[in-house]
Amino acid sequence: MAVSREEVIDFIYDEARMLDEGRYSEWLSLWLEDGHYWMPLDYKQTDPHLVTSLLYEDMFMLRLRVERLNGARTFSQKPKSRCHHVIQRPFIDEMDGGRIVTNTSMHYVETRLDEQFLLALTATHELKVVDGALRIANKRVDILNCDAAFGNIQLLP
Repeated sequence: MAVSREEVIDFIYDEARMLDEGRYSEWLSLWLEDGHYWMPLDYKQTDPHLVTSLLYEDMFMLRLRVERLNGARTFSQKPKSRCHHVIQRPFIDEMDGGRIVTNTSMHYVETRLDEQFLLALTATHELKVVDGALRIANKRVDILNCDAAFGNIQLLP
């Protein structure tokens, strides 16, 4: 079953809203089992395996992250961090068969207690249609100033 361009764009907006609202388990269900969430350390980095990344997480690591974020005994998250995504309308760069690639520029704000920081970034989603539904096969988040020193990014841009 094919999906429309509008359904793809709505999917990207829905994912951002899930993260903003802290619906991490629901967000995790969007992923394919062999998916990866990648945040390169270097500008235009092409390899997550041979070059250090800010993060490169498979489903095992994403589940651990979600478990920590949902956990009542995660003392480093008392009070919990909050985030807000302001996204441009996603571009659909590729849409052939069951594979879809999108590119979305956004501003990401994360806050906890008196600290707040802003990241400008581009998210590239590789989506697949599985049983008529869109799923995330891979997500790459390129931070505009990726080579800067960062504190802890607690949530998911």
